[in-house]
Amino acid sequence: MKFGPAPLADCEGAILAHSLLIDGKRLPKGRRLTADDLATARAAGLTELVVARLEPGDIAEDDAAARLGAALAGGHVKALAPVHGRVNLVAMVDGLVRLDPAAVHRLNAIDEGITLGVQMPEARVRDGDIVATIKIIPYAVPGAAVDAALAAAAPIAVAPFRAATVALIQTMLPGQPDKLFAKTEEVTRRRLAAIGATLVSATRCPHAVDDLTAKLAATDADLILIAGASATADRRDVVPAAIEVAGGAIERLGMPVDPGNLLCLASLAGKSVLGLPGCARSPKRNGVDLVLERLLTGLPVDSAIIAGMGVGGVLAEVERPEPRAGKPAVNGPVGAVVLAAGRSSRMQGANKLLADLGGKPLLAHTLDTLAAAGLPALVVVGNMAAEMRAVVGDRAAIVEAPDFAEGLSRSLRAGIAAVPADWRAAIVCLGDMPQVTPAVLTALAAPAREPQAIVVPTVDGKRGNPVLWPRAHFARLAALDGDVGGKVLLAELADQVIEVEVGTDAILADIDTPEALAAARARQGNSS
Repeated sequence: MKFGPAPLADCEGAILAHSLLIDGKRLPKGRRLTADDLATARAAGLTELVVARLEPGDIAEDDAAARLGAALAGGHVKALAPVHGRVNLVAMVDGLVRLDPAAVHRLNAIDEGITLGVQMPEARVRDGDIVATIKIIPYAVPGAAVDAALAAAAPIAVAPFRAATVALIQTMLPGQPDKLFAKTEEVTRRRLAAIGATLVSATRCPHAVDDLTAKLAATDADLILIAGASATADRRDVVPAAIEVAGGAIERLGMPVDPGNLLCLASLAGKSVLGLPGCARSPKRNGVDLVLERLLTGLPVDSAIIAGMGVGGVLAEVERPEPRAGKPAVNGPVGAVVLAAGRSSRMQGANKLLADLGGKPLLAHTLDTLAAAGLPALVVVGNMAAEMRAVVGDRAAIVEAPDFAEGLSRSLRAGIAAVPADWRAAIVCLGDMPQVTPAVLTALAAPAREPQAIVVPTVDGKRGNPVLWPRAHFARLAALDGDVGGKVLLAELADQVIEVEVGTDAILADIDTPEALAAARARQGNSS
């Protein structure tokens, strides 16, 4: 192909390289120039144009792209019409992209003017999504290069999701809330529906080998999912042990994908069985999705396939324990982060935490309660910081949240960032809950729990504040944005939430309005 300026006499049939506007008439780049076009250019005083002129053996960009598109469109993929040397290949079904990366590399090495961009292998796509795009860079490429690209081309296909029935078995331990199991069922139902599968049964049983074995024996579905009440950490644990007692075989325990490490892959009576990691209770993408998607397209899933998922196995930053190096402080003290930076927007101009209640500021009640419970405290200040510091005095450490006006999350972020390195957990306290007692705080801080357990107080089944957050979740708290607190994470981390009945509605009573303050003062007066 010849490219460059040429006299008008040599431009008929050539391809205009750059758009022109002549006497109000636009000639777009890529246009095949006609005799009328050249007459317009000549009348405007032009003597030459920058054009591309095909030589013998050259193939125009659209023709080259169309030929490659036809060769590359495999099963359940179609090539769209060429436009400016580009052909997009789109999925015709929901499924997983199937391609040979080595073939893509070979094609792209043939000629710099011929390019092929593709989705990652096994990428999940929907009907109509682009799975690959062919772009011819110049206006034409040598026919020999196109022939070589066609010889190197390997079809790109989509493996469609297949209809399947799925059973979910959840095991239970004492004290786990019913809402945890209901949420897991709903999340699982939606996860499966998105890839064409149907949850046909959802049952529960105690977290014991015999009980789970009986459930497995009574399950009739194409695929069985087991959400264990406790994480599976060994082949002798409840979930894999029950599968083996039922006559199944464990293919693999553990996968190099985070989140999703604790997945168990097994078979039972010719059917696949998955022991789910805790992250499967969240709708966010995790290792379970990678395995389910392959299973439901009929692609092989075995120990070697899962072992190969390590490249690309670090998924989005979700539900990953905060410590990336070193040993978490599992035996350290529990402290309190008191959020006292807000503007008290519902108090008609007054700062509620400075309001008098029984002869001392509201914030002082919270600090006295923490002291009585023997908890070290860290107070986050922002609005009226100097006045807050005066109330706190030397009773607690103080950290300022300069961006407190952007929402509760900014105060929480400042507090979490300032937590001493030896604290194993922090009880996040609101400064306006003066009825919370030392006994409530002591119940939350009890040490005999899982290191990642989030402890929430309840009264008659209703959740309240404050909440104990272990260090494992500090990064998640610090990543929140807007006028929200840690409550928004509780559903997502439901499998790590422990509810503690405290027997007092003080955990539900904060003071946000003048009416609530008046009621608190009345109660204080009646009790004195």
